This record gives sequence, C-alpha cells and structure tokens, in this order.
Amino acid sequence: MTTAATSATTAAEASAMKGSSLSRRKFLKHAAAGSGGLLLGFTFHPFAMAFPPSGDSGATGADNKGGGAAAWRVDALLEITPDNRFIFTSPRDEMGQGATTGLATLIAEELDLDPARLDIRFPGADKAFVNPLIGFQITGGSTSINAHYLPLRQAGASTRRLLLQAAARDLNVAIENLATDNGHILAGSARHPYGRFAATARRLELPADDAAALKPPALKEPSEFKHIGRHFPRLDALAKSDGSAAFGIDVELPGMHRAVVLRPPVAGGELKACDPAPALAMPGVSAVAEISTGVAVVAEQFWQAKQAAQRLAPEWDLPELAAVDSAGLRADYAAALAEGKGVDAAEQGDLPAGFAAAATVLESEYWTPFLAHAPLEPMNAAARVANGEADIWTGTQTPQAVQGLAARALGIKREKVRVHSAYMGGGFGRRGTADYAVEAAEIAAASGRAVQLLWTREDDMRHGAYRPASLMRIRAGVAADGAITAWQAARVGGNITPGIMKTTLPGIAPEFLPGGLVRLAAKAADAAFARWTVDGTSVEGLADDYDFPNRAVSHITLEHGLPLTFWRSVGHSYTAFAKECMMDELARAAGMDPAAFRLRNARGNPRLAGVIRLAAERMNGLGLGAAPGRGVGMAAHSSFGSYVAQAAEVSVKDGRIRVHRVACAVDCGIAVNPDIIRAQMEGAIMFGLTAALHGEIELEGGKVRQGNFHDYPLLRMSEAPAVEVIIAESTEPPSGVGEPGLPPIAPAVANAVHSLTGQRLRALPLRVG
Repeated sequence: MTTAATSATTAAEASAMKGSSLSRRKFLKHAAAGSGGLLLGFTFHPFAMAFPPSGDSGATGADNKGGGAAAWRVDALLEITPDNRFIFTSPRDEMGQGATTGLATLIAEELDLDPARLDIRFPGADKAFVNPLIGFQITGGSTSINAHYLPLRQAGASTRRLLLQAAARDLNVAIENLATDNGHILAGSARHPYGRFAATARRLELPADDAAALKPPALKEPSEFKHIGRHFPRLDALAKSDGSAAFGIDVELPGMHRAVVLRPPVAGGELKACDPAPALAMPGVSAVAEISTGVAVVAEQFWQAKQAAQRLAPEWDLPELAAVDSAGLRADYAAALAEGKGVDAAEQGDLPAGFAAAATVLESEYWTPFLAHAPLEPMNAAARVANGEADIWTGTQTPQAVQGLAARALGIKREKVRVHSAYMGGGFGRRGTADYAVEAAEIAAASGRAVQLLWTREDDMRHGAYRPASLMRIRAGVAADGAITAWQAARVGGNITPGIMKTTLPGIAPEFLPGGLVRLAAKAADAAFARWTVDGTSVEGLADDYDFPNRAVSHITLEHGLPLTFWRSVGHSYTAFAKECMMDELARAAGMDPAAFRLRNARGNPRLAGVIRLAAERMNGLGLGAAPGRGVGMAAHSSFGSYVAQAAEVSVKDGRIRVHRVACAVDCGIAVNPDIIRAQMEGAIMFGLTAALHGEIELEGGKVRQGNFHDYPLLRMSEAPAVEVIIAESTEPPSGVGEPGLPPIAPAVANAVHSLTGQRLRALPLRVG
C-alpha cells in the first residue's frame, strides 16, 4: 500500500486557520486495499489515530459500514470509488441542526462536486474525530462549521489537485489543460469521472523536494463559490421524509429484548433493596438486574418490561435533595443574593465613580427556572456485550464519552467498545450526557442479551439533567445622554461544568487513570467553582455586548443536588433575559427608543450594532406594533461568535401572551447555507418561546413534578409566530447558528409586554398578572 506525499501548510494559512486550533494540517491519503479506490483522510488533531474497520455491525437501521476495505480513519474521511461514488464520514453528528449538510458543502465546494453526491456516514467513537475547538469528540457548542470551515475546504482542494495530477499522468495531458466539473475531469471535449483516476491517485508519490507540489492549493475566492452561500435542499431531507434515515430508536438486533429502568424518585438516591420475583413472574420477562442507576427489567417487548417494572417495589436511600421544593429553593437563592458573598467573575473601570456619574440608577432581579430538554426522540440505546467486547448503537453528541464510560462500567478496554452512531431526534445538550447509553451496556452485560433501553417521556423529564435555575440582580446607572455609566451584575445558582466533569470526564480521561482519581478531580473542580473561581458558563453574557466602561460581575454558587447540564445556548439562555430586560428598563428611564438606546451603547461593537439596525429597520418596515392592542419589544445578544437582534410583536388577552411576529437579524459570518441558517433561527425562536411562555421544572420533596407534555407543554402550531430572518452580509469566518437565535427571544417578548401593558415581567415563564 503506497502513501502519497503530503501537502504542508504555509505560515499564512496556519495563521488563517488559527481559530480552528489545528496542530497537524498535513493532507493524508491512504489506499483502500483491494478496492481500487482512493481513501483520503485529513487530520486536525494530535491524537488522530488509526482504527481497524468495525465490520458488520449486525444491526439494521444504524449501520455505519464504509464503502471500502480497511482504512485509516481521521478527523474526516473521504472515499472515492472506481465507479465514482463519494463516501464522506462527517466529523460531527446530525441531530437536526444541518451539520452534515454544511460540512459536506465545505469539502464538496473545493472538490468541485455537487454535495448531494456525497454518501454521508457517521464515524462512531474515534479519537481521530476530536472536535478541535473543544478537545474531545463532541457535537455541540455551535462549533461544527466554525471548527471545520477551512480544514475541510483545504482537504477538498488537496483531493482535487491530487486527482488532476493523476489524470494528467494517465491521460498524458499537461495538468494546466485539465479542468474539473462535478466529480469529473475535463480534458478538451472528453469528460472522465474522478473514480477512473482513483487507483493512480492512491499510488501517486510527489517528489520530496518539489516545493511547488507540496504547497497547498489555493482555496476558491467567494466569487467562485458554486455551493457555499447558495440555497439547496438539506442532504438528509429525503431520507427523513421517506423513513430511511436511521435513528437510534430504529435499531433492530437479532434476538434483541427491550429494557426499562426504575430509578430513585429523587436524583442522587441509591437502591437499598428490591425483590425481583414479582417482575420475573410476568409474561415475557427474561431478566431483572440491579445496575448503577437502579433496577432494570428486561423482556421480549417494551410494554411487557414496563408493566413488569410497575410490579416492583424498590426501597431507596434518598439524599438531602428530598427535603427541597421549588419555593424553598428560590428562597435560598434570594437569601444568598441578599447576603452577597460571591466570587468576582469580572471587573473593569471604577464602579463607584460610574454610579456617581449616573443621572438614573436602577436595580432589578430576574428569575429563570430549571428546564428540561424534551427532545422528541426519547433517550434510547441498544447494546450487545459478549466475549469481553461491547457494541452500542445510539444517537449521541459524545460518542467518545459513551465509549469510555461504557468501558469503565463494564471493566473492559476502551478499544473493545464500539459505538455505532445514528441520527438524533433532537439533542439540545441532553444527548451530551451518556447515562442512557451506559445503562444499556450495563443491562446487556447483566442479562447476557442484546437489549434496547428506551426511556419513557416521564423517565427523561424526571430523571434527566437540567438547565440550571438562576436568580440574577443587575444594578446599573445611565447618564442624561443615554450612556450607561455603571453595570453591576450578580448571579446565584448551580454550575454546569462540575456536573459535566462528573458525568463525562471519566469517559474521556486517559484510560490508565483510575476511576477514583478521576472522580476526585471532578470533586475538586466542584469545590473550586463553589469557593474560589467562577464557572464561565454560569455568567457568560451577563455583562457583555455593550460599552460598559465600569462593570463588575460576581457569582454565588448554590447547589441543591439536581443534576445540571448544557441546555441550548447554555448560560446565555438566562443571562440574556436579565441583561436585555435591564437594557429596556434603562432605555425607558432615559426616555429613549429601545433600539436607539442600544445603538448608543454599542459603539464599540459594530457587528451587534449592525443586527440591531437591521431588526429595527425591519420592525418598522413590517409595521410591527402598529395594529391596535399590540406592542413591540426588542432584544439583542451575542453568543457562540454570532450576533442576533430580534423584535417581537405581541398581544395580551385574558392574561395570555400571544406572539404574532418576530423579526430576527443575524450576523454569523459567511453564510455557508442560508436556508439552514434561517431554519436554525426559526427553530431556536420556537424552542425559546416554549421556554419563555411555558417552560418550568418544579420540585416537590426533591422530585420533579412535571412528567410529560401535558404539564411541560411545547409551543403549539397555533401559538407559533410568523418569523422573518434577515442574514447580514459578512466576510467573517462562519460562526454558530444552532444556539445564538434563542437568547434574545424571551427578553424581546417580555419587553413587548411592557410596551403594551406597562407591566414589567422579570421572571420566566412569562405570566401576566
């Protein structure tokens, strides 16, 4: 097997790619033995490594077999077959956000190929697919396009050049007389498929001293783009329409049984005792097993397992959380905020002088509750454990963590656990926590069967991990000319990062580290964030975006034991509510139009000012608020490298808030696929409106009260507003779109209610008194 010489990256290109944190940028190609095709990889991370082919997964519905024989898998993988098929293993997984379409577009653009011709696969767990912006294999943080924008384009361009060189040799034509078009080499009037030259390309070796040959090819100028920035259908649209797209819940294995788990009614509880006999006597039941999180019941069918589980009467040891209810928790937050013993997170300027210079000083408190993720596909995983090896089929944002956590739980080597990734029916951060997949592996090992674990909606609502609740206080001063002179913010609530370290760190930590040491590290981080430092996700966005010459942010950590994790837009989901409501309060106090007030205080942030202008212009152009009985509110916020401003038009009738229209302006850098950007902004607005109008997780005796969509409702179609998305033209690198559309919507609606009724709403969900 012959490996071609690789392309080095110039210093200029290395500088341009700095934002991707790439440490190895050689373009690698590796032949698929016996296939006659070309298997190409490109590595972005120092831990990229080779993995053998997984072979037949034995599953229908979520099979990720490649198109060739053994291959070196790296961050992204492209295989070109002799019959001109193109198989692309996406470095990031798909949970409805359009990542696979966007990533395919990047490599196809420079390869000179219609993205629709790519057969897209998921890699499963593989260190070679580490997210270069995060440091381990994860799809999240709105990083998919940002992390891979330049590397995938460079890979496509390098592949195209390699094919041109192979064609020049095979056709005996000067390379400057060749061109490419949609997967074909053009030589005069002749049109040759790329696949014809794959065998030559995989044997091609460039002279080691040929500097011109080793120099990476130039990337296209934006004016040359055929696909980037153009509208075309999502590549997974047809599969999701005709049912051929395989989600985790679709997996079928030979002889597979179904499982359900009984978990403690209060998070953190432990099993004391459970008599399995009543469940074992039920029809179809094959096993009852104690696992790390509770008691599992395995049966031939799901309903049999569920009915049998209801016959059990487990005894639990419950934690201190069992004494907590929502009213008491919020009172604890208020007492901690009043005491004011927080840790400084940020400080700038002279705060006392800023308040002294203010013509008006305001102080307000804002409350946001715990929230569940509620993705429409419930948590699920299938697993098979035999002969010291394990296979897990699931939709997950963190395949590498699933692999590592399952290996630790089963007491086997990490390389003995194979993760087969599937489409996800929504993630929003929930599928970044691997509890459901680890449970499936434990059940398979205990029962000796291939099993599929399915969480019910009630399971996920009451036993998942949640967006933290927050109580925030902002004290701010504004001068007579509308300039903000002082901004002092404080937040009370739990931290996300320690919880993530507890649930995920054991899965991604080096395998040689004992579990006890990893748990000790997570506990130390918990103590550090509580006493000495501040978790950035707890206060992100609370004092950003505007020209705050004198500002201070502090944080008070208060934990009650409810598991916390990332939720769409993370800390921005609640800090934007406090910040943008206070901006509206200050604008009213200064006697200024809310948009003009924001522009007055965003002179140092031109991209935010740009979307504020766009939203304000569109707001006026649409005539929002002009109809009798309607009001308009505005909010703007930056997150994940993108800038979003929204104007919402609302009415209030019989105490019910109705959002009629939303104008949304977004600057997310270069728009790789404008239609996906619009879809993500629309989806984030609907997701955010669900939380703003309905979302609330409440505790009663430490138990989560909500259980299904009857008491944790989603936004209905009849409630959905018309949304217009305006995408700002930009030459900046692409940034996030999956999450930035959410933070502004709740404050925009709250501000609109105030403009209409005069009532200031400072707590979510929004309720008119």
